[in-house]
Amino acid sequence: MEDLDFAAFVNRIKEKTEIDLSQYKEVQMKRRLMTLRQKHGFSSFAAYMNALEKDGGLMNEFLDRMTINVSEFWRNPGRWEAVEKRFLPEMLQADPHRRIKLWSAACSTGEEPYTLAMIASELGALERTSILATDIDRNVLQKAAQGIYRDRAVRDVPQTYLNAYIQMREPDSFAVDDKLKRAVSFQQQNLLQDKFDSGFDLIVCRNVMIYFTEDAKRELYRKFSQALRPGGILFVGSTEQIFSPSQFGLESVETFFYRRRA
Repeated sequence: MEDLDFAAFVNRIKEKTEIDLSQYKEVQMKRRLMTLRQKHGFSSFAAYMNALEKDGGLMNEFLDRMTINVSEFWRNPGRWEAVEKRFLPEMLQADPHRRIKLWSAACSTGEEPYTLAMIASELGALERTSILATDIDRNVLQKAAQGIYRDRAVRDVPQTYLNAYIQMREPDSFAVDDKLKRAVSFQQQNLLQDKFDSGFDLIVCRNVMIYFTEDAKRELYRKFSQALRPGGILFVGSTEQIFSPSQFGLESVETFFYRRRA
């Protein structure tokens, strides 16, 4: 009965939100949602779903728990050094007159696209750089657009970048420079269902794939590859190495970086 209760919940969530929980790893997702359901005293997923449909605050909490919004500036600094020292300079030098197109997929509260904007600015290329940042959660996108962060989020920002692009407002409150906010376009998007734009030079999608089923991962890698321009780079998380990238038209060029074949 419990399995049927959860299966019915998955179907109703898809009808209500267009979010397909069946493409997430069931054990992890079910455990997470069971904890949330029990926190509010609901004895079944059916009862929890009825409450979600009536209470917007409860629905927002559900979406926050489901999407795992954890992000920091310069998360895994060594990987961002590769973006700063190798990949973005290569893209800029390949055609000095072409506008480059970057995408932070599942951007959470915005640290990742703002990191891209800082690097592009430091390379003198912010004006010729388009940065798209998307997430399924409308609430985190609103927070991202505000560009206000706690000290934990900025702890790995190199000092030169911290001085140039982030201002302390209070002892534990930091704001990104307005020119960075103007450079990033935030949009709501469901990676598993929505169509992707194309022609990207760099797509960053990190620490998201680990929550999806193998079938969902394969479909996303295929869509990301098609969204890249030939020679474009896909940058994934430290636990998301792609095995047999050639099946998606990709080749490994550095740890956690994959280039679309021409």
